[in-house]
This record gives sequence, structure tokens and C-alpha cells, in this order.
Amino acid sequence: MRRRSVPWIHRYSRPLIGGVSIVGAILTGYLTITKLTGGAAACTAGASDGAGCTGVLNSPYATVFGLPLSLFGFLAYIAMAVFALTPLFINGETQKNLRKSLENNTWLLLLAGATAMAVFSGYLMYILATELRELCPYCITSALFALTLLILTIVGREWEGLGQIILPMVVVAMVTLVGTLAVYAGVNSPTVTGGKEEITRPMTAATPPYGWEVTTVSGEAEIALAKHLKAIGAKEYGAFWCPHCYDQKQLFGKEAGEILKKEGVYIECDPQGVNGNPQACRDAGIKGFPTWIIKGQEYSGTQRLEKLAEISGYTGPRNFKYTVPGRN
Repeated sequence: MRRRSVPWIHRYSRPLIGGVSIVGAILTGYLTITKLTGGAAACTAGASDGAGCTGVLNSPYATVFGLPLSLFGFLAYIAMAVFALTPLFINGETQKNLRKSLENNTWLLLLAGATAMAVFSGYLMYILATELRELCPYCITSALFALTLLILTIVGREWEGLGQIILPMVVVAMVTLVGTLAVYAGVNSPTVTGGKEEITRPMTAATPPYGWEVTTVSGEAEIALAKHLKAIGAKEYGAFWCPHCYDQKQLFGKEAGEILKKEGVYIECDPQGVNGNPQACRDAGIKGFPTWIIKGQEYSGTQRLEKLAEISGYTGPRNFKYTVPGRN
């Protein structure tokens, strides 16, 4: 009897899935490193307002549990690559049973992983179109990768029947969607902790030259601290599109923030921002935003006003009104 030939897609599906996953891991790895180091991704394509991908990649949707969303994407792509390629390294002649077992089990893992990634990417594409309203090539490319992985997983082997595919996909898709909605549900809802109101970020991309509007109101302590920082020559380096810089502005409030800007404490490092002075930031050796320089010492990231008061020698009122989520 003549042996039935194996379709080419079945022979090469695992290397293809592994290849797409590795490229996806490189993409998301780059975005993760860029995010963690406070840099800006090399992208301005499709920006309606000049902000390019920057506003999208630094929007509240780009951070989950305090970590870059791209980090979770990187881990997902790595997992897909491992699931796809591991059986290929098992000798099919001497370890036939082990290889067959791995192939069967990893196909189900690939199906679950690809489904979850496709559903989550679909939700992000919806947000990109309806909320952020920007063209982000990195985001779209990753979504296409996720869809490609799902298609390759479905057509890459001979499944026993539709039931073997549809039921797991439906279950995983529902769990993913519910989990996604839960993760983003409270992002824009202010709460009070330790007697202070937690600041929040708007669910839109920052637009030049001003970025997001500061919505908090300064109190006596915030204004006094801003004036003190001016008096001692403190500097804060930031960018209009930086979410952590926005957090810092929200902690100070609108009135104190105006003092910081007008008195030259705050330095805008993006040339598209108001009074942008990238050369001053380069001269100061700034590598991430925000960066404070107080009494010759450098402090990176959003700083609690209590800490700024302590390191600057501020002796005025300290009844500061706001805190960042999860920090008293």
C-alpha cells in the first residue's frame, strides 16, 4: 500500500510557529528594554499629531501590574517558541513515544496560547482604534503575529475533529476576555488610600505639545514644596508623553506644576513639547524620565512628595494630598 504523503504545512508548521514566535520575542523584547530604560521607541509612522508610537506605547494600556505590557508579550512569544520547537529536538527513532507525547501535548498548549494571544491582541486593536486613535506599527505587527500563530496552529496538524479545536478555543477565549476586562477595569477609577487620593492616568495617548491635562488641584504643601525646589536649584527632566512624568505632575497638582515649569525646575526633553530643550537633557546625561537632580544627586522615576521634601531639606507643611496607586 502506498503511504499517504504528509501535507507540507504539517511538516513545517512547528518551525514556522517557532520562527514567528522568535521574531515576536525580539520585537517585544526591544519594546520592553526601551520601556524599562525610559527611552522612546524608534517610530513616528502614522502619527496624526506627531507623537507617533510614543503616546501609544506609554499609555496606561501599555502597563499591567506595574510592568510593561510588552514584557508579558515577550514571555508569551518565548513560551510559544518552546512549545513549538521542543519536540523537534527529540530523536524520533530512539525516543519515538516521548516525541509523540510531547507533540500531542504541546499542540494543545500552542492552541491555548495562540487563542489567548489573538483574543488579547484583538482587544488591544479595538482600544487602539476607538480610544487611542493612533497608528502603532509595533502593536499592529504583534497582533498580526498572534493571528498568524493561531492560523498556523489550526492548520498545522491533522486534528481529530472540530470539537478538539472549537471547545478549547471558546473556553480560552472567554477566560482571556474576562481577565483582560478585569485587568483594565479600574485603571481610571480614583480611590483613597491612607487618607490620600490615588492619582490616575487618562486612557488616551498623550498629544504634543502639552501631553495629558493635569487634573489634580494643588494644596498649600504642594505649592510650598514647588517654591522650595526652585529656591535650591532643583531640576526635573521629563517628556510630555512620559506616563511617569504625568504621575509626578499629578502628585504636585496643576498650580504647583505651573510653578515648576515657569521657574525652570521642570525641563522638557522632547523637542515637540512646550519649550522643549533636548540639548539640556543631553548635557545632563539624562537616560530616563522623569529624572530629578537635587543637591547634586540624581533620582530616577516618579518620586513621592514626602521623599522630595526629605532629600531637598524642605521644612514646610507636609500634608500632601495625593499618592500613586499602591504606594502610601
